[in-house]
Amino acid sequence: MSPESNGAPIGQVLTRLGVWTAHPSAFLIIFVYAAGWIIFEPSTLDWHAFATLATWAMTLFIQRAEHRDTQAIHLKLDELLRVDEQARSSVANADKKEPEEIEAERDSGPA
Repeated sequence: MSPESNGAPIGQVLTRLGVWTAHPSAFLIIFVYAAGWIIFEPSTLDWHAFATLATWAMTLFIQRAEHRDTQAIHLKLDELLRVDEQARSSVANADKKEPEEIEAERDSGPA
């Protein structure tokens, strides 16, 4: 099952938003926003504005690092599942499910 075909629509939107914010182009949005702020309202660009922009940037740095780590873990687990003949195929495709579905499968134990 693909993430687009199941789960709540809001969950799908939030999952996609998390992936998009981990993309390097998300930093471009902050720079465009800052440039617009400098161009259109330079008088309001004080320490609070810089703190706001720094908070947004740090949030994206953290999101990007977490996304990279998660992708690396998935790659390693996928490799282990490929070589283990006893692994369930439903477990191999767990990353395509919504978090609630994954928790329900973990709670049910091995089939």
